[in-house]
Amino acid sequence: MMDYTFFLAGVSMASFGASALFFLKLWKASADRFFLFFSIACALLSVERILALFVGGTFSPLVSESSEFTGGIYFIRLFAFTMILVAIVEKNRKKK
Repeated sequence: MMDYTFFLAGVSMASFGASALFFLKLWKASADRFFLFFSIACALLSVERILALFVGGTFSPLVSESSEFTGGIYFIRLFAFTMILVAIVEKNRKKK
């Protein structure tokens, strides 16, 4: 049976990359920082997917589970989700 880990990681990476380009286009049209933060967050999540596959050991049979870089991958994800949260909070505060 074929292992779909690489395929699914590639699909996830491409989806986040396309989302990053979409939000970048919206940011250029509206100059709203909300879209810029979402674009950066999606780009970071795209990079994180590939790093998790090849370096992190989480998905890769090529690297052992005790890789030192595994924690760093989760910091990239944490930073991306923090950017999304900051964008939402900043957008809601401007309305008041």
